[in-house]
Amino acid sequence: MSRQRSALILALSVCFCFGCQRETVDTRAQDERAIRKADAATLRAAQAKDVDGAVANYAEDGSWLPPNAPMVNGKVAIRAGWLKLIGSPGFNINWQIVKLEVGRAGDLAYTIYTYQLALEGPNGKPVADHGKDMAIWKKQSDGTWKMIADTFNSDLPSVAPAKTPETTHRNTKHRPGKKHRKTR
Repeated sequence: MSRQRSALILALSVCFCFGCQRETVDTRAQDERAIRKADAATLRAAQAKDVDGAVANYAEDGSWLPPNAPMVNGKVAIRAGWLKLIGSPGFNINWQIVKLEVGRAGDLAYTIYTYQLALEGPNGKPVADHGKDMAIWKKQSDGTWKMIADTFNSDLPSVAPAKTPETTHRNTKHRPGKKHRKTR
């Protein structure tokens, strides 16, 4: 009886364990809709120059990686960066999601965008830029999606920095044995 009882307990344990496993439900389509809705709200806020709305979908510990500038960490610092951008004279922005993919586990997603940006340059003349952006989204414990990383860069060719006497001197090839005149 002891062997039969052990076999029965083992069989019931296996059935119980497998019966307790929940089949995961694929929520990627709903998650994609939620991200698109959140992103559209961010765009509308940025276009309205509403900095709080523009940063509402960043995670508290998110990172913003603007071009030609240091990485910005944390929602407070991201807000300061967006405030400066939105506050630029002539600011106008638009973007479009060209690819959005939610991971199979349903907790991470990424979006790839194209953007168009206009501002006034330092000389007061309009500057138009266009480029690409990529954001990583993470599902929060409350079911909302927040950006944990966001980076963008221009498609326009970069402008070479002006040569200064210091950079010219550093880039000059010096030949051993040749005396160089000192400049004052």
